[in-house]
Amino acid sequence: MKYRNLGRSGLRVSRICMGTMTYGMKDWGCDRDMSIAITNRFIEAGGNFFDTADMYSQGVSEQYLGHALKNHDRDDLVVATKCWFRMRPSANAMGLSRKHILESIDASLQRLGTDYIDLYQVHGPDPFTPMEETLGALNDLVRAGKVRYIGCSNYYAWQIVKSNAISDQLGLARLCSSQNLYNLIRRDIEREILPACQDQGMGLLCWSPLASGMLTGKYPRGKGPAEGTRIAHRAAIDMPRYWNESTFQIIDLLKQIANTHNLNPSQIALAWLLHDPRVTSVIIGARNIDQLSDNLVVGDWDLPPQDQRQLCDVIPFEHGYPREWIDMTFEKNFNQP
Repeated sequence: MKYRNLGRSGLRVSRICMGTMTYGMKDWGCDRDMSIAITNRFIEAGGNFFDTADMYSQGVSEQYLGHALKNHDRDDLVVATKCWFRMRPSANAMGLSRKHILESIDASLQRLGTDYIDLYQVHGPDPFTPMEETLGALNDLVRAGKVRYIGCSNYYAWQIVKSNAISDQLGLARLCSSQNLYNLIRRDIEREILPACQDQGMGLLCWSPLASGMLTGKYPRGKGPAEGTRIAHRAAIDMPRYWNESTFQIIDLLKQIANTHNLNPSQIALAWLLHDPRVTSVIIGARNIDQLSDNLVVGDWDLPPQDQRQLCDVIPFEHGYPREWIDMTFEKNFNQP
């Protein structure tokens, strides 16, 4: 397993991160015993990075991960979790207020059976809470030793930059990572968020790197998802997001490239993300050991540059304005006369 630093921090994490949304998920996830088996296999393969959240199965994911980690050296591992989602009907049991953050961290620590979180992430932006309040609360957690590093998820680029500007001004802990939707089908973050992370010295963590299973190549063109699959359970979310003709053109090329390397499409899709050094880690999910073992191959394998370029170009990604304007004018203005 290869490792990368989380942005400009000194924290080294496996470039495959074990996402635990499947832990305890009744419809398309796995039970406690399988969660423990997956965790053990991941650590045996050299993985040290786990990502969860308080809202995954309403806390069950954190509980299962905590049970699974009991037989391992906690200090050898990097555990990330998140807060933001509503956890109960109370008016303050959501968002990024100081009250909710302080309550959430203690609840997560208890469920995980640990006394510190390596990476504590805000799961989304809170338009009702001043950033100064949120960042101050997160900084207090770092100073108290409950949290080692802080990060964000699903932020706009301007929110990333503004947060770190506030932290710099007030002498608070800075965001060191951003967790975002990124895969061969949805490349939106290339416009603003990925450059912002690079500018801010932040690591990028990719969620849904296989597009909810679309990039495994298991879904046939012209038919809907089979009953019992993850996309079938999440059809209202994932069908509009991923199910279109462009997606199947990408999958066709994935299969061609996979055949030349004696790999499968999902492995190529993950390796495409990791080809970019700005990407710290891809967050995989698994319902069984076979799924996990397939994905772990990419922990050591690198995609050749020509394959990466071919996948980028199969469906051209339009960055839009102002990138279009910059591409038209940069060479004429900045090349030496």
